[in-house]
Amino acid sequence: MIFAAPLRPISGILLTLSLGVATGSTDPLRAAEPAHWAHAQTPPMGWNSYDAYGSSVTEHEFLANATYVKDHLLPHGYNIVVVDFRWADATAADYDPNGIGGPLHADEFGRLLPAPNRFPSASDGQGFKPLADRVHGMGLKFGIHVMRGIPRQVVTANTPIEKSPFRAADAANTKSTCKWCPDMWGIDAGTQAGQDYYDSVFRLYASWGVDFVKVDDLSYPYHEKEVEAVRRAIDRCGRPMIFSTSPGATPPGKAPHVADHANMWRISSDFWDRWRDLDRSLDLADAWQKTGVAGPGRWPDGDMIPLGRIGIRSGHGKDRRTHFTPDEQVTLLTHFAMMPSPLMLGMSLTDNDARTLELITHPGILGINQDKLGRPGRRVLKNENKTEVWLRALADGDQAVALYNRGEEAAEITLTLTNLDLEGFWSAHDVWSGTPADPASASVTRTLPPHGAVLLRLRPVR
Repeated sequence: MIFAAPLRPISGILLTLSLGVATGSTDPLRAAEPAHWAHAQTPPMGWNSYDAYGSSVTEHEFLANATYVKDHLLPHGYNIVVVDFRWADATAADYDPNGIGGPLHADEFGRLLPAPNRFPSASDGQGFKPLADRVHGMGLKFGIHVMRGIPRQVVTANTPIEKSPFRAADAANTKSTCKWCPDMWGIDAGTQAGQDYYDSVFRLYASWGVDFVKVDDLSYPYHEKEVEAVRRAIDRCGRPMIFSTSPGATPPGKAPHVADHANMWRISSDFWDRWRDLDRSLDLADAWQKTGVAGPGRWPDGDMIPLGRIGIRSGHGKDRRTHFTPDEQVTLLTHFAMMPSPLMLGMSLTDNDARTLELITHPGILGINQDKLGRPGRRVLKNENKTEVWLRALADGDQAVALYNRGEEAAEITLTLTNLDLEGFWSAHDVWSGTPADPASASVTRTLPPHGAVLLRLRPVR
């Protein structure tokens, strides 16, 4: 179809915005791009063990999912596999809601090691190197989750810090704790001892071949000095690593700082298969878009994607197929494409059905999510019937347009170019179906189901 301007605007609150950055805003980031932005020019894509296996994933389970990524997802751009939460605990046979287990495995310098009973290839102090080598042999990148700080048991033992005159007790800030995991003390990031410990840890990770590190308990509350210490340690370790902070909600007021130091940061607390989580994520994405910091190399993160089979041992509900309805699943992936958010899958991939695989590999969705311009989508229209419109400029001159129904009843929404502040003539295609959006020549009208979405791609007709 050919979509022409203008017609009457639809009823509701009309926000007419330009296609560029909001008037008066400036890029708060330094003029010279940080080198680490090069490691994530488009939103990272991969799989994380947490939503399915909580704190107790095993090497066998991890490799089964990594193999699935290689066989089914790598051709679509997914290339990272991540061992999440508490891999150093040998007793983690199931999820412990307080994160309390037996003694954590560590080396003589107080650096955590994977538990060999769960990761047999890590025996004899080899750490994650053998597993990382296998992952790299599949053409994938290897990632791990770690907690901010230094293990309490290491501070009690006061072990030496590798290549440092200091010991563990010198590096620790025992007044800094995590509210939900008692494994660690914070690092006294203002001291040389604290930096030396982080440097030693990331040297170890580099020797293993780690490509992606998710550092937990950094974003909320926001630990600015430790974010900086981790950034320095990564930069010094000799190996490029994508740096992800977690969990959220990361304060938008810290946007320039986190974007200048990390590649991705959580915009929310843990995101699960609940409509309230997805509904709130739309508003959080709107707040982050207004900060103006997102773009190639630095991405607000909507968290893992809880589709398919999850909760096997996660502690967040029973073993189940996702509670998201089919319409909500479409809304979720539309939203993550429009943000754009990193696409880190949380399900047990080996239990995927054909529909889930189709959703997470949809070429139209991935094309928008991975668009090289990296400009975030923005909300341009919010109606009284709980429908809204988001617009995202793409590198080839196209515009992605998402229509959302956040209400509990079906709702109609009509879209014209007036609503989008676009001029001229545009062709419109429905991204999910791949078909022309409408035989009409000047507007698109859709009746959206409760919690549903439509995603259009507009192309200028020259």
